Amino acid sequence: MPLPDPQSLEEAVAPTERIRETGAWLAEQGVKYVLCCWIDLLGQPKTKPVPLSDWERLCVGKGPQFAVHSVSFVPELGPADPDQIMAPDLDTLRICPWDRTCAWVFADLWWSDKPYNLCPRSAMKRIVRECEAQGYRVYAGVEPEFIVMRWKDGQPVKAMDNDPLAGEGVRPRRQAFGYDAEFSIDSMGFLGELIDILDGELGWDLHDVVAEGAYSQFELDFGYTDILAMADRLVFLRILLKEIAKRHGMFVTFMPKPTIGDWRSGAHINTSMRRVDAPDDNLFEGADGGWSPHVFHAVGGLLRHGGALTAVACSTVNSYNGLVPRVGGFEGGTVTWAPTHMTYGHNNRSAMLRLPQNRFCIENRAADMCMNPYLGLGVTAACVTDGVVNARDPGRPLNRDLYELSAEEIAASSAQRLPRNLLEATETLRDDAFVKNAMGEQMHASFLAYKVDEWERYHQAVTDWEVQEYLRLY
Repeated sequence: MPLPDPQSLEEAVAPTERIRETGAWLAEQGVKYVLCCWIDLLGQPKTKPVPLSDWERLCVGKGPQFAVHSVSFVPELGPADPDQIMAPDLDTLRICPWDRTCAWVFADLWWSDKPYNLCPRSAMKRIVRECEAQGYRVYAGVEPEFIVMRWKDGQPVKAMDNDPLAGEGVRPRRQAFGYDAEFSIDSMGFLGELIDILDGELGWDLHDVVAEGAYSQFELDFGYTDILAMADRLVFLRILLKEIAKRHGMFVTFMPKPTIGDWRSGAHINTSMRRVDAPDDNLFEGADGGWSPHVFHAVGGLLRHGGALTAVACSTVNSYNGLVPRVGGFEGGTVTWAPTHMTYGHNNRSAMLRLPQNRFCIENRAADMCMNPYLGLGVTAACVTDGVVNARDPGRPLNRDLYELSAEEIAASSAQRLPRNLLEATETLRDDAFVKNAMGEQMHASFLAYKVDEWERYHQAVTDWEVQEYLRLY
């Protein structure tokens, strides 16, 4: 079914019978409170909890209203402008696994009886409809990575690390954390609860959990779905992980690089496509069991806008500390396995885009869990659809280790360096008319304004590294 395109708040409201039946079901399940959530510019959910007795009012747009422009970095509206109204999407309703007296539902924002132009979820829906109008639906799987920590004497330390901290005793050389059986076993109190929820209760087709390269770092591997549902999953997952960690006296961070010695926490985006008129066939799988020509056109679309996409998918100053080939002082080696250049290759993890050996999708490795999923996946969908529709040429694949190639060899390959910092990324995003159109003009402008301000504030800060490097040297 094509994604609906309501033209008024009244059209966006669910049928009365469904609202009442759903409310009765929530009451039977013991739900007392509803968390109806809209998404801000940075991809964070915002809400005002309401009692279940207000369920019907909430569902018809008569629930809480929000002065969104006062809290979500969108300064084009002021204190005299109307508030925004939530329209719950009942397809996203679920009972909160961490507290079964609460239900969670995503909402789209409306303003003056029209979709609010700075609602990221509404922006993604518009992109989905535009892709469908061109004959395609886009699907995604994401590989979320995160680090689990705890507080000790007011300082954050790794939760899954039982050796003495530096300065507190002998800290011998250790086995790398990645795939380690002992640490996986020690983490099963936390991980086991997650497995039960993600696979059993939520039905996300969880395949495994992975002890990753950094100490106390984990990755979840669960099934793919359409891009709107995947964006909803990622936002809900970020809340779920934090709430379950609290039960175990810990907290979760999605910051890509908390310390120099940490492996980067990424969120690789695995994208595939289907035709609207052939919804069961992966467009990227050829008739002979190999890659179809369409996948290379989709790659061409992604590479054409790779810098702007990276600005959205790697959206913080800290993101770019991880997009480098080697780091001294790594726990578990020096090679990062992170992408460094905008190119593609067959199973080449040093490239931005990888064509994996075990699935028919495009893996974008230049993404992390700080991204707004609706913007990151939405721009991805726009790019791959443009690539397929217009048969964009990606050039030849680069199947060599980019870390080992000389500057001359890389130049000859036509691979371009990924943005080195948030400033370079935002400048590329500023000048990309296609991505601007995909995001929407005001969304593009507000996102840029916030990220330029983030860079300027960072650039004015004096870091510990600068003090250690220069204070007594000069």
